[in-house]
Amino acid sequence: MRVIRVLSAAFLMLGLAAAPAAADSSPSPSQDTSAAPTRAGTSFRTATEFEQGQRATASGSTGDYLYWSFPADTGQRPTVTAKVKLPDTHAPQTWQIDVYDGLRRRQACQYGAQTRTAAADAASVELACVLRTVRAWSEPWANDPLPGTYYVRLTVTGVAASDLGLPVDSEVRVDSKDIGGSAAVDGSLAEPLVPGIATRSGDEEESSAVLAGLEPEDGWASGWWSDRWVWTALGGVLAALAGVAGYTLTRGSGRPSGVPPAA
Repeated sequence: MRVIRVLSAAFLMLGLAAAPAAADSSPSPSQDTSAAPTRAGTSFRTATEFEQGQRATASGSTGDYLYWSFPADTGQRPTVTAKVKLPDTHAPQTWQIDVYDGLRRRQACQYGAQTRTAAADAASVELACVLRTVRAWSEPWANDPLPGTYYVRLTVTGVAASDLGLPVDSEVRVDSKDIGGSAAVDGSLAEPLVPGIATRSGDEEESSAVLAGLEPEDGWASGWWSDRWVWTALGGVLAALAGVAGYTLTRGSGRPSGVPPAA
């Protein structure tokens, strides 16, 4: 009975530790959209920043390049969605959404309609791109997503000459799912890949001269901690308890009281 009580307590600890891990795997909550930007940049350097969970909007002309940027941290798998409201009258148009990391490397989409063609006189077109999970560290030659600023570029790639310059309204949103320890790696970046990181130094005034003004709500992750440590520790505890229980069940009751010890 004592062994059963010990095992029950261990499984209770496992359940309590699993609760935060399950919470980490849920999508990030939506944030207040009252301060969401209503314009877009025209290049990487002028990209408009917005937080995950916000719906950024912008008005432009068919043929423009529209740029936004957002922060993404270790363990997140961002999903970028965009919607373009087209003019009342137009020819078929093909729109595309591209996502770049802090090194301006184009990131491939795991799935989603990254490019779509709107039929003639269609009211709108919707795009989506689900990125790979952001890693804490990667080999220099790899193209893995790393923590830092990500850029979204929205543009039309196929359009009739008569439609160039027609007004359009666009909106972009990013939501992330926290993957947790299953995506953890042994390593971390010294700094997140954000614009202006090269201007940082030991001087306090220069260290504040970072061009990226947004970061995750809880700050950038250190890269070494994940719920994998919790599961590893609990696995070791359960293994030790299983060994004790097995020994207790198989050792028997010992030498009978009426049998003398062997000579």
